[in-house]
Amino acid sequence: MATRYWVVSLSVQNSASSLWNRLQEQISKHSFDTPLYRFNIPNLRVGTLDSLLSLSDDLLKSNSFVEGVSHKIRRQIEELERVSGVESNALTVDGVPVDSYLTRFVWDEAKYPTMSPLRETVDSIHGQVAKIEDDLKVRVAEYSNVRSQLNAINRKQSGSLAVRDLSNLVKPEDIITSEHLVTLLAVVPKYSQKDWLASYETLTSYVVPRSSKMLYEDNEYALYTVTLFRRVADNFRTSARERGFQIRDFEYSTEAQESRKQELEKLMQDQESLRSSLLQWCYTSYGEVFSSWMHFCAVRVFAESILRYGLPPSFLACVLAPSGKSEKKVRPILEGLCDSANSTYWKTEDEVGGAMAGLGGDADAHPYVSFTINLV
Repeated sequence: MATRYWVVSLSVQNSASSLWNRLQEQISKHSFDTPLYRFNIPNLRVGTLDSLLSLSDDLLKSNSFVEGVSHKIRRQIEELERVSGVESNALTVDGVPVDSYLTRFVWDEAKYPTMSPLRETVDSIHGQVAKIEDDLKVRVAEYSNVRSQLNAINRKQSGSLAVRDLSNLVKPEDIITSEHLVTLLAVVPKYSQKDWLASYETLTSYVVPRSSKMLYEDNEYALYTVTLFRRVADNFRTSARERGFQIRDFEYSTEAQESRKQELEKLMQDQESLRSSLLQWCYTSYGEVFSSWMHFCAVRVFAESILRYGLPPSFLACVLAPSGKSEKKVRPILEGLCDSANSTYWKTEDEVGGAMAGLGGDADAHPYVSFTINLV
């Protein structure tokens, strides 16, 4: 599937069908590997020249917005498919692959009546896409919030002993809690373990001899228990900190353990549910936005063709997908099919007050309407 297309329109002097035949003949002769399609645009409501000029100022900006939302949803789909491990699906518009929808475009009269003013059609497209973008932001924020909560829990469970959650490392039998005795948890740098074992009984009085036991170690730290009289616990914490040992606050609770486990399971279920619904929403919304984008492109071709070639509307719109090496062959073909009078029009921008500036869409000026559609 091509990902880069040109949408062009050529001025028709005699008949659109003869111009189309000439274009097909030239492309087949000089650039046979370039796909070529008619881009069928209905007779839209022209309005006044002033309204067209006013509209042309907004067309480029609105096109960038609609195109940007389309790419944003596509990137979201790609990320969700990657995270979910699902096989990438071909994106569609009402079940039709997007490239086929573009190359076989048919105007949706029910959604965008051709008798509506162009400004009304453009505003309608912009409004619909803006609403989808707002919806996307809300849905992504909700999904990201759950992911952030899960990531925070995972960091706590997989970080270093200095910061991680200790509840899944400590068993009930490791902790002694009574009216007079308490078990503390010490995080000891790995290189200081000998120092800890040699000194913990003397960091303060009333430490139970040989009560320290290692529960776990990671790349940096080891986790030890130590049992002592409750009334000297604060003194022990202070002395331990002075020797470079960290006493972690910890209170074992079966209820808290179960609560944390249930919270984790719920977050995982919520994440999976939100990811699945977001992905399905993105598939549907991408189709809606892409359809809106193609209708917008049709309006843009129509308006720019009127401004370039004049009234009544008489132009041939088509879609091409030249490869990178074929582009230099195709441009001269298109220019060769342009009316010489119109060919000079695009060269006299200053004489017409710059009215044509920017209408081409591409960085280079051409004697015909031309702009690029990038699907990715």
